[in-house]
Amino acid sequence: MSGNEILVILMFFGVSIMLMGGFPVAFSLAGVALIFAGLGSLLGAFDISYLGFFPNRIFGIMTNEVLIAVPLFVFMGVMLERSKVAEELLDTLGMAFGSLPGGLGISVCVVGALLAASTGIVGATVVTMGLLSLPTMLRRGYDPSLACGSICASGTLGQIIPPSIVLVVLGDQISNAYQEAQRILGNYAPDPVSVGDLFAGALIPGFCLVGMYILYQVAIAIIRPESSPPIPREELTKGLSNREIGLKISQALIAPIVLIISVLGSILAGIATPTEAAAMGAIGATLLGGLRMGEGSGRPIYAATISLLVLLLLVGFFDLRQGRDIVSAGDTLAMIIGAISCLFLAWGILVSLWRVYNGGALREVVQGTSKISAMVFGIVIGAQLFSLVFRGFGGDDLVHGFLVSLPGGVIGAMVVVMAIMFVMGFFLDFIEITFVVVPIVAPILLQMDINPVWLGIMIAVNLQTSFLTPPFGFALFYLRGVAPDSVTTMQIYKGVVPFVTIQVLALVLLSFFPGLATWLPKVIYG
Repeated sequence: MSGNEILVILMFFGVSIMLMGGFPVAFSLAGVALIFAGLGSLLGAFDISYLGFFPNRIFGIMTNEVLIAVPLFVFMGVMLERSKVAEELLDTLGMAFGSLPGGLGISVCVVGALLAASTGIVGATVVTMGLLSLPTMLRRGYDPSLACGSICASGTLGQIIPPSIVLVVLGDQISNAYQEAQRILGNYAPDPVSVGDLFAGALIPGFCLVGMYILYQVAIAIIRPESSPPIPREELTKGLSNREIGLKISQALIAPIVLIISVLGSILAGIATPTEAAAMGAIGATLLGGLRMGEGSGRPIYAATISLLVLLLLVGFFDLRQGRDIVSAGDTLAMIIGAISCLFLAWGILVSLWRVYNGGALREVVQGTSKISAMVFGIVIGAQLFSLVFRGFGGDDLVHGFLVSLPGGVIGAMVVVMAIMFVMGFFLDFIEITFVVVPIVAPILLQMDINPVWLGIMIAVNLQTSFLTPPFGFALFYLRGVAPDSVTTMQIYKGVVPFVTIQVLALVLLSFFPGLATWLPKVIYG
C-alpha cells in the first residue's frame, strides 16, 4: 500500500472520528481536509496548488440555480409547520379513519405522506407528529411500540416523497456525477439528468411505501386488535353531522393538496424549474399560513391564490417576454392579465405576512429557515474542500480500483456502496453523505451502465432506511426527545423494526424491478 493510499484511509477515518465526537460537520470536513493537505504537502504526497481550485468550486455552488430551491423549500416547510397545518390534518383525518381498527395509525401514515410532500423536513415532521398524535394514540390504548414505529416511519417519508430537499440536493449531485461519468466514457453530449427526473422517479416508490405502511397497520389491527383499538364514532364526531364532517375534512385537505399539486405538477409538466416551483411553494405556504393564523376576511388571500394559479397557466401557455420586436395580440393580453394578477398576488402576500407576523410565527419561520439553510451551505462548502483534497491524494482512483475489483461486478459494487451508505447514515445527515460520498462513488457506478435515476432513488430509500434503524437512526432520536417518559427507548426501537423490514423489502423490490423508479420519468420526459 502506497503512502497516498494510507493518507486517504487516515483522512477518511479522521473525519469519521471528528463527526462521531460531535464536532460541527462543516468545520470537521474542512478542518480535516486542511490538516491532511498540509501534512501531505510536507511529505510530498499532495500538490498544494490543488487548493487553488477551491474558490472556483465555491463560485460554482453559489451560482447553482438548483440549490436556490433548498432555502425556498425549507421556508415552505417551516411555514407550514408553524401554521398548524399538521395539527388540523391529524384532527380531521382522525375523524375520517379513527372509528376503524388501526384508524389512528392509518391517519398518521396519510398525514406523514402529506407533510412529506409539503414540507420535506424529516425532523420537523417526526417532532410535530410526536407531539400531536403520540399522546392521543397512547390515551386511546394503542400499543406504544406500534404508535412510535408509525410516527417514525411516516415522518421519514419526507426523504423520498417529492418535493423533497433530499431529492433536490441528490438530483444536483447525480446530474454532475452522470455528466462526469459520460465524459470519461467518451460521450461529450449526454442526455441531462434533472431534479425533475428524480421527483418523477420517486413518486411510485414513495407511494408504494405509504401503501405498505397502511397495509401493515391494517394487518396488525386484524391480527392483534387490542394493539390498535377503534375509537367510538360518537367521540370523534362530537355531535357533528356527516355533512359538517365532510366539509371540515375538505377544508383541511384542499389547501395542502392544491399546494402539493401546484408545486410538483409544475415541475413534472415542465412549466417551472425546481427553483421556480420552490418559490411558488414558499408563496403558497405563506398564503396558507395567513389564512390559518389570521383573523378577518380571507378575500385577499383567495384572490392571491387564484392570481398565482393564473400566472402559472399564463407562463405555461404564453410567451410573456417583453423585449421582442413582434408581440402577438394574445401575448399582449396575457401580459396585461399577468400584471393585474401580480398586483393581487402582492396584496395577498403582504396581508398574509402581516397576519403571520401578528400571530408570532414569522420570526420563528425566518430564523428556522436561516439556520437550516446556513447549515446546509456550510456543509456544502466544507464537503467541497474535503472532496478536493481527497481527489488530490488520488482517493477517487483508490475507490474506483476497489469497486471495480469487487466480485460480482456491478452487483457487488452496488451492494458494497449501499451497505457503506447505510452505515454512514447512522452518523451523518443526508447533506454530508450527498456532498461527500455521492461525488466519489456515483461517477464510478454510473460508468458501469447504471441508470442515474434508479441510482438516486436507491440512495434516497437506503438513507431513509438508515435513519429509521436502531440504535442510531436520526428519526428515533427526534421522537425520543418529545415522547413522554412512559414510553421507553426499547419500545421505540421495537416499534420501528417492522417498518425497517418494509423499507428493506422496498429496496429489494427496487433492485429487482428498476422500472418502479425509471418508468414514470420516461413517460413524462421521454
